[in-house]
Amino acid sequence: MDATGISGGFNAPMSKRQDQRMFDNDGEARDRLIVWIRRRMEEYGISLEALAESLDADREAQTPMYRDAYGNTWDGKGDKPEWLARAIHAGQDMEHFRC
Repeated sequence: MDATGISGGFNAPMSKRQDQRMFDNDGEARDRLIVWIRRRMEEYGISLEALAESLDADREAQTPMYRDAYGNTWDGKGDKPEWLARAIHAGQDMEHFRC
């Protein structure tokens, strides 16, 4: 045990189950969250279909068309980002970065 009184120290990784128990003592947090979300959807007049469409649109908008090895991404809209322009200038084919 360390100075915090927690075995393994403050930075010791928790198992997913331990983490879940810490925030869900009665095992019903997920169910309560679903009820809360459904009530908010009803309150604001949001249908499941509208929510699904919005999620699909967000997913499409966030899908990058180009990615490099460092995690830089570009959706193909707007000006070409500097990382891609530099790679092309250095002789790389733009299609090499297509997702």
